[in-house]
Amino acid sequence: MHKTRHLFSGFSGYAKAVALLIVSLIAFATPGYAADPFAKNTSLNSTTSLLGAQDEFLPVAEAFKPDFQITREQLTLHWAIADKYYLYQERFKFKADQPVSLSPAYSMGKMKYDELFERETMVHYHEVTATFDISQIQHAFTLKAEYQGCADAGLCYPPQKITLLVDPAMLSVTEQSVTASTASTTPATINAPPSTTNTGWLFAMLLALLGGMILNLMPCVFPVLSIKVMSLAAADRSRLAVHGWVYTLGIVVCFVGFAIALILARKGGEAVGWGFQLQSPGLIAALTYLFFVMGLSMSGLIHFGGSLMGAGQQLTQKSGLSGSFFTGVLAAVVASPCTAPFMGAALGLALTQPALVCIAIFAALGFGMALPLLLLCYLPTLANRLPKPGAWMDNLKQVLAFPLYLSAIWLLWVYGRQTGVNGMASLCIGAVLITFGCWLQGRHAAGLWLWLRRLAIAASWIAALALIFQTPALNNQAQQQGRWQAYSPELLADLRSQGRPVFVNLTADWCLTCLANERIALDTPAVEAVFDALNVATIKGDWTNTDPKITELLQEYGRSGVPLYLWFPANHTGKGQILPQLLTKDLVIRTLKGENNL
Repeated sequence: MHKTRHLFSGFSGYAKAVALLIVSLIAFATPGYAADPFAKNTSLNSTTSLLGAQDEFLPVAEAFKPDFQITREQLTLHWAIADKYYLYQERFKFKADQPVSLSPAYSMGKMKYDELFERETMVHYHEVTATFDISQIQHAFTLKAEYQGCADAGLCYPPQKITLLVDPAMLSVTEQSVTASTASTTPATINAPPSTTNTGWLFAMLLALLGGMILNLMPCVFPVLSIKVMSLAAADRSRLAVHGWVYTLGIVVCFVGFAIALILARKGGEAVGWGFQLQSPGLIAALTYLFFVMGLSMSGLIHFGGSLMGAGQQLTQKSGLSGSFFTGVLAAVVASPCTAPFMGAALGLALTQPALVCIAIFAALGFGMALPLLLLCYLPTLANRLPKPGAWMDNLKQVLAFPLYLSAIWLLWVYGRQTGVNGMASLCIGAVLITFGCWLQGRHAAGLWLWLRRLAIAASWIAALALIFQTPALNNQAQQQGRWQAYSPELLADLRSQGRPVFVNLTADWCLTCLANERIALDTPAVEAVFDALNVATIKGDWTNTDPKITELLQEYGRSGVPLYLWFPANHTGKGQILPQLLTKDLVIRTLKGENNL
């Protein structure tokens, strides 16, 4: 009788070892990993811990200073606004306690693009004046005013309320009280309309949840997800829910770990953003090795001996659950280059919020990614449609090895872009050494030959890991050629001072969305013809490796990662216009010609 082996029998032990290696590499690749999470942040003159909220912003009373004047004809409310702070015009509210008709006339403001809700809104910098005609009002009345503002750096204050006793006959205005929705200046939302003060982060969690679900459709996640579905087909139907929750736990723990690493690094003064883990050539190399060896194993070309399989049925169930957990971890690690279309704003908000809010948003992203498979485990109809284990699984397992090989090739290409041709060659040699060690592990030996085999296996694997750390990262910014100039703040400022139109493309080689946008839109003859016709200066910021200047530009526009596309029309003042994260030729051309109202 044909005996069916479990799809991952003998593989979970190795998966655990590689997963621990990945976690270690993430830790060492994270800037500021050794910082004390409870130390005072002296670089910002802050007395909060590294996991606390930011406090380098002005108190609300200093950021927005109200003043009042009255004549027999009009009442004037004036706010002096600190530099790099602004007030929303749409958030001014005025209400009198008596049936008094009051229609404010505002001083000149400017339109500002709101990145979270993708619309323009009127804001006021430096100062704003609201003027009321009171020539027909003879009696005293109480006026309640509400206003709200934000800082360009990303913090939005809660709504502020003042109550004024206005007496037109006596020409007096007396402020009765000043209250706020909350006493602190904790950020309520980032670059969002003030009407979402109390719900902005909840909306961001919803965006992250949806973005996580979309991640399951991305090509970099498919190989790992297909492996997990295969393992569910082989699992005990009565334990599907347990496997689903353990898989979910692996993803959520990994995303929360990313959030904590980002918080610690940023509080330590480092300029990092989402995708920072893939800016480490060491981690890229580890993932390349992992996908390559997983492919070899699923192809049946290498086998791991019984020593890795444990000692019987008692450990089989434990290995199955640990396999689910580490499959979730791996899925989360490789998912970061596949940023869903609306995840950028949510993650940008998260990284400027207090630590607990940031972690909650990242956890929602992870839960959203795990949700489709978790639902599969809980829907009996779908779960029962999973085919029974059988001989077909060995064939399908070998077919699924090929997406893993393709993933390894893609990661090898990214590593080559980060380190050069020599680095790519070194990684290929390392893959051969790891394969040699795996082959040796499957050979029978005894006595002296057993010890020689073990020594050779250890030497080959150690040499493969050593090759990772022998190749330095390249400066990708210095390699820009052709139409695109390498980004620098000085170059952007110089081109804008000349009055030239400028298009900025912030990208990375590990960002599949970025590469797709370049292929189908930015690098097409039609778009390049418009670039030439309008004399557009094109700038590319390559974030494949860590670059603090690019990170600062991302943070300026409320984004935590790439892609980011900015358009500065000729003689344009102020911030650039943000294009969507998914581009088409027509959208770019209409934007360049001024036919698109971003």
